[in-house]
Amino acid sequence: MSDEFRELLKKVGSGTHTGKDLTRTEAAAATEMMLKLIATPAQIGAFMIAHRIKRPTPEELAGMLDAYDTLAPKLSLHNLTGEHQSPQAPSSHGGVTVTQAKTPVVFCNPYDGRSRTVPVMPITALILAATDVPVIMHGGECMPTKYGIPLIEIWQHLGIDLTGLSLTQNEKLLAETGISFIYLPQHFPQAQALVPYREQIGKRPPFATLELIWLPVAGDAHLVSGFVHPPTETRFQETFSLRKVEHYTTVKGLEGSCDLARNRTGIIGLGSPDGFERLHLHPRDYDLDGTDLPLESKTQLIEQIKSVIEGKNSELMPSAILNGGFYLWRFGVCGDLASGFAQAEKMLTQGEVKQKLAQLQNFCASKSVG
Repeated sequence: MSDEFRELLKKVGSGTHTGKDLTRTEAAAATEMMLKLIATPAQIGAFMIAHRIKRPTPEELAGMLDAYDTLAPKLSLHNLTGEHQSPQAPSSHGGVTVTQAKTPVVFCNPYDGRSRTVPVMPITALILAATDVPVIMHGGECMPTKYGIPLIEIWQHLGIDLTGLSLTQNEKLLAETGISFIYLPQHFPQAQALVPYREQIGKRPPFATLELIWLPVAGDAHLVSGFVHPPTETRFQETFSLRKVEHYTTVKGLEGSCDLARNRTGIIGLGSPDGFERLHLHPRDYDLDGTDLPLESKTQLIEQIKSVIEGKNSELMPSAILNGGFYLWRFGVCGDLASGFAQAEKMLTQGEVKQKLAQLQNFCASKSVG
C-alpha cells in the first residue's frame, strides 16, 4: 500500500464538509501513482469513485494532464511542413478563426463510444485530411460504461486497421495521409490498465473527463473537445487556461462527441489567443436541419458511412455536410460557413473523400515505415 497515495485519497474522499481539493502538483502525483500501479487496486477504485462524486477541479485536471505529459507517448509532428498563416482573432459575428496551416487538429471524443446516434467523425476526418488539415484522434476499444461502438472499430470496418501501428508508423501515416490515431492499448498501456476499473465502479471516472482534453502530440495543435453539460465546458476552459492551450473548440455534440447535431442549435465555443467567443449554429439556416439518425445496428452503421463516402445521397449525407462544412470553416479552408457546406458536399459527391480513404487503406495494407 502507498501511504503517500493514502493521504491524497483521504483529501478527496472525506466528504462534503472535510474533503479538500488536490493541488495541481498533488493531482499529478496521484495520477502518476495510479498509472504506475504504485497505488493498490483498492486505493485506485476508491480514488476514482470519490473523485467522481466530488468532481475534478480545473487545477486537478491540469495536474492529471501533467502526469500524462510525463508518462504518455507523444506523436511527433516534425514531418509536417508547409506554409504558415498567422492566427486571426475571432470576428464579432462568430467568424472564422484561421489556425496555422499544417497545424494538426486533435479530436477528443468519449472513449466509450456511441450507442444511440450514428457518428460521422471518420467522414469529417477524411474531409479535413483531403484539404491538407492533419487530423489526430485517440481512443481505445469497446469500453465501459456505455459500451458504444468506438472510432477505432469503425475505421477497421472501413478497411483501416490502426490497432497495430507503432508510434513511428503513426507519424508516417500522419505525414503521408493527414490522419493518425493514438490507440490506448498499443501506445499507452499504463492508461489502458486502468480501464477495467470503469466497469468495476460502474461510472465514468475523472480519467474519462481528462481524455476529452488530452493532447497526445509534441507540438502545437488545435484541440476539439465534445461535451454534454455546460459546467463541463466551463471546467475545460479554465483547464485550458492553466495548461496554456490557446487554440481550441468546444462542441455540445451528439452523446458528448465532436459531432454537431442536426435536430438542435449547435452550441460551440471558439477559443483563440485573443479570447473566447460563443457561436450558435442553426442547421435550419442552411437547410441542413433534420433528424439525427439512430444507431440501429453496427452493420447498418457501416453501410451508412460507406454510402456517404461513395457520394450517394443517403440519409446520413446532410450530417456529413453539416460537420465537414463547419470544420472546413473553423480551420480556415473556407471563408464562411455556407462555402464550407458547399465544399464538403462537393468533396463527397466528386470522390475526393473516397480517394483519401483509399490512400489510408493502401498505407495500412502495406504498413511500411520506410
